[in-house]
Amino acid sequence: MDEQTLARYCSEHDIMAEDELYRRYAARLNSLCRRYLPDAEEAKDLMLDTFIQALEKIGSYKYTGRGSLYGWISRIAINKALNQIRRHRWRIVHVDLWTRDVIPEPTEDEMLTIPAEKIREWIAELPDMRRTVFNLHCIDGYSHREISEMLGISETGSTSMLAKARKRLKERIKQYLKEQDK
Repeated sequence: MDEQTLARYCSEHDIMAEDELYRRYAARLNSLCRRYLPDAEEAKDLMLDTFIQALEKIGSYKYTGRGSLYGWISRIAINKALNQIRRHRWRIVHVDLWTRDVIPEPTEDEMLTIPAEKIREWIAELPDMRRTVFNLHCIDGYSHREISEMLGISETGSTSMLAKARKRLKERIKQYLKEQDK
């Protein structure tokens, strides 16, 4: 069943279509939610809340090409995650514009030796706002201008948080590589 047909049946409250929507996107959506909320139960709750909201508002979905239904649902999830982070975990983050990252980027060969699960673990350990900015910019492809609007911070703040997140990840990568060489 194509996305347009699936969305239309879901808007008509067809149970089989709603089940198909869940089967088709639940795993990917749960992974997306885990990037923003590292607690598995919290992420699962967010995923389920996203599906509920998506089904309530599916009549407003506009097909714009292949993959647009997942894109529309994932945008709902990201907005819900950002609201949750703002509401429950907002911390004042000191923006240190003078911090310079002098740790060299890991090479592609070095990156290939690191298990993906380790990288996901290190991202999950980042402080909330840094993890959120990292995910929005590096994984979801948002610009610093878009991130600043979404999070209510300055573009400079977004850039600084990304730099600090990347620095921390590079530290973890270098540490891991050093331990593997022993």
